[in-house]
Parts: sequence; structure tokens; C-alpha cells
Amino acid sequence: MIKASVIGGTGYAGQELIRILMRHPEVEVVTIGTRSFAGQKFSDVYGNFETITDLVCEATDIKLLAEKSDVVFLALPHGIASKTVTKEVLEKTKVIDLGADFRLKDINIYEDWYQTEHFNQPLLEEAVYGLCELHRDEIKKAQLISNPGCYTTCSILSLAPLIKHNLIDIKSIIVDAKSGVTGAGRGTALELMYSECNESIKAYKIGSHRHTPEIEQELQLLNGQDFNILFTPHLVPMNRGILALSYANLTAKLTLEEVKEIYKAFYRDEYFVRILENRMPETRWVKGTNYCDIGVTVDPRTNHVIVVGAIDNLIKGAAGQAVQNMNICFGLAEKTGIDFIADFPI
Repeated sequence: MIKASVIGGTGYAGQELIRILMRHPEVEVVTIGTRSFAGQKFSDVYGNFETITDLVCEATDIKLLAEKSDVVFLALPHGIASKTVTKEVLEKTKVIDLGADFRLKDINIYEDWYQTEHFNQPLLEEAVYGLCELHRDEIKKAQLISNPGCYTTCSILSLAPLIKHNLIDIKSIIVDAKSGVTGAGRGTALELMYSECNESIKAYKIGSHRHTPEIEQELQLLNGQDFNILFTPHLVPMNRGILALSYANLTAKLTLEEVKEIYKAFYRDEYFVRILENRMPETRWVKGTNYCDIGVTVDPRTNHVIVVGAIDNLIKGAAGQAVQNMNICFGLAEKTGIDFIADFPI
């Protein structure tokens, strides 16, 4: 059995991660780390774990967890992992970081967009970006995996085939994305209260969202060119899910069927990426799953391609992808423990 510990287990992504790990046939959860609820039973924080586990939340140190864990998951805000993950820790355990500290390879870009100091530049080169469909071979050998962001997962997977095959004008890319409220975490904030965000939709962090350079970094790796995208996120009044619409000018006259065949070929062996034929993605069909649904269409009038991607932000956008990374690292079948079908209606 893989002994797993989770630091930051009482946030939304951390709870989802523990829920998945406790159902995983090859994993034993040994520690739930959190300072906010230290000393409390996890089932007192999340009632859905009543009679499922007697684990008590601990304010523990990653150095101690490295001694008794095969893998440590970090579900923490940015700015913490770069202080706590060290070479010594990585010599004893694998670390899968759900935060942002090791996603961006350029420390200057990280510090500019996140407005905080990065404390471990040497590990930036060692860390592997854990988008499984694009970096599987590197993930297999990694000790430190940086789990992608939720918006980024959906956006990158949506655009990757077009970028890889140089089918679009890279200066024309627009990503218009919507997220459920859990994407903002479990903290208390006025703008996230039910009466503040229900029956409304809003754009936020226009031109300044921190996932923008992450999307650019990974897409640039696919064709070796330097370019920027226009990314705008929106908050919608639902608990979970991301729907990302990506627009770009085609560089050649392609039919819809030709574009679809390119997507099908690119993701032919990817279990968790579904290229839809007769409908467009909806968040309800990926809720509670590790799937990324993708639909494409072509507007011949403007020679634009429009790509629609949908994921569950807490699973494929966080906890499920983290477990997918763990499965790859430990040589397990990739869908082990995360082969969920969406609940409906819910």
C-alpha cells in the first residue's frame, strides 16, 4: 500500500483529495495535516466522513511526514511550498504540490504575477509540470510534481492540438472561462457569500489572472514560439465546474471534420479526454469526474475555430489530477481510484 499524507486537507481540494484516496485500492491515508483544525477529528470538519475515518487533523511538519509517507500532497495557498519543500524531503518521499509555487519555470514571472518571493529556485528546474496528458514520461521519474491549476488544465488541453500543429494564429488566442465558486477556496470572503454571488455572473482579474502565464508557458512548449494569450475568468453561481471557450483564427481553410480528426488523433490514447461528436461540453456531465470534455466547431464566415472545454475544477482541475499523477509515479494503471462517472441529477 502507498502511504499518503495530505497537508491542507480541510480545504475543498484537500477534502476531495482525501475522499478519493480513501477509496483508492492501493493507498492508505496516514496523516491529514492542517493548522486551522489541529486536534479535531476530520469527520467533525466534514460530516461526510462520519464512521469512514477516525483520523485526527494534525499541525505537522513535512519533514516528519516525509519519514512515514511514500507521497505527500500539498493542498496549500501559494508561497508556502517553496519554503517547506527541500532536497532532503524529496530524498525521502515524493511530493505532489496542488499549489502554484513550482508551476512556473521562470522565477521572475512567478514573483511578478504572484507578488511574493520564491524561496527555492533550484527546485523549479527539478519540478515536473503534472499535466498528465502532455508530460507523462517526465512524471514517471519525478520526485516533485507541480499539479496544474484548474483553469490552466482546461485551457491547455483545449488548445494543445491546434498549437502543436500550428493551425492557428497564436496572436489571436482568446480564452473566456467560467468557474464555480469552489475555485476560490473555502475561506470567508464577502464576494463569495451566497447572497453576493447567487443570481449573478461576473468577470474578474481581467488581464491579470495568475493562471495566464501558466497557460502560456505550457502552450509555448508545444510549438517553441513566444506568444501571449488574452485570458478572462468569470465567477458563476454554481458549486463546481469550469467551462472554457477558446477562440482563434485558423491559419488555413479547414473543415470541422478535419479539425475534429486532428483532436481525435492527438488524444487517441487519453482515457480522461473525451472529444465530443454530437453535442458541446457541459459542466454537469463532468461533475465529480476526472474527465475533460472537449468540443470544437469552425466558423467558416470568420475562419475562426472555437473550442469548448469542461472539467470539474476540484477533480481534473485539482485532486483527481493529483491522484492521476500519483498513479503514474507509482506505476499503477492511470485510472485507478479515479474512474468516476458523473452523478446525475445532482
